[in-house]
Amino acid sequence: MGALAAQVVAPPPGRAWAARWRRELSSPLVAIALAVFAAVVFMAVCAPLLSHADPVAIDPAQRLGKMSAEHWLGTDAFGRDTYARLLHGARVSLVVGAGATLASALLGLFIGVVAGYFRRADAIIMRVMDGIMAIPSILLAIALVSLTGGTLVTVLVAITVPEVPRVVRLVRGVILGARGEPYVEAAISMGARAHRLLWRHMVPNTIAPLVVQGTFTFASAILTEATLSFLGAGLPTEIPSWGNMMADGRMYFQLVPGLVLYPGIVLALTLLAVNILGDVLRDVLDPRLAAK
Repeated sequence: MGALAAQVVAPPPGRAWAARWRRELSSPLVAIALAVFAAVVFMAVCAPLLSHADPVAIDPAQRLGKMSAEHWLGTDAFGRDTYARLLHGARVSLVVGAGATLASALLGLFIGVVAGYFRRADAIIMRVMDGIMAIPSILLAIALVSLTGGTLVTVLVAITVPEVPRVVRLVRGVILGARGEPYVEAAISMGARAHRLLWRHMVPNTIAPLVVQGTFTFASAILTEATLSFLGAGLPTEIPSWGNMMADGRMYFQLVPGLVLYPGIVLALTLLAVNILGDVLRDVLDPRLAAK
C-alpha cells in the first residue's frame, strides 16, 4: 500500500526535474555564482563598449599610472590600460574554456564510445589514455606549446589533449554500464545494428555526465591557460589574458599591486562560480543524488 501511495504521490519526471532546478537556484550561493558568471560573460561580449581604450596600445608616458578618469584601473608597465585588458582578458578565457571543453567532449565521446563498445579496441585505447594521464597536465601542455609555438590554436590543443582521457574514461564507463541494461539487450535480440544501438540507445546516456564534466573542464581550461601565460609558455605577452596580466605585473607588485590583484581576483571568482554551477548541474542531472 505504501509503495502504491508513493507511486501515486510522486510527481512526473518533468515536474521533479523542474522542482530540483528551483530548489538549487533558490540557494543564495548559486544565485551569486550565476551573477558572477553572467558578469564575466557580459564583460567578454561587451568589452569594446565598456572600454574604448585599446588593450594593446603602448604609451610609455603613462606607464604604471594610477586610477584616473581616463584609466579607471590605471595602466601597466607599458602604459596599457588595465581596465581594457581586464575586459578583453575575459574574452580570451571564455574562448579557451569553451573551445577546450567542446573539443575534448567531442573527441572523448567518439573515442570513449569506441573503447566501451568494441572490446578489441578497448585495451589499446585505454593504455594510450593511461599513458597520457600519467603525465601531469600542465607539463604536457607546456611541452606541446613549446613544440608548436604560443598561438591561440596551439594553446587550445595543448589544453584539450590532457582533458580528453578524462572524458574517454567517463564515456567508456557509461557505455560499459549500458551494455548490460535490459533495453539494450532487447534491442540486440531484435537485431539492432551497432550504429543504431550506440547512437539511439547508449550514447544518450552520456549526455548528462558530459554536461557536468564539461563545467569542470571549462574551469580547468581557464586555469591552465592562465598558468601557461603566467609562466611565459602560453599566449604571446601582447595578447590581453589574465595570466599575461599577472605575469607582467608581478615585477611591480609592491608599487602597483592591482596589476596582479585585479586579474587574479576576477580569475578566482570565475573559477569558483563555474565550479559551483558544475556542482548544481551534477545534483540536478544525477538521479541518484536527487533521490537522496
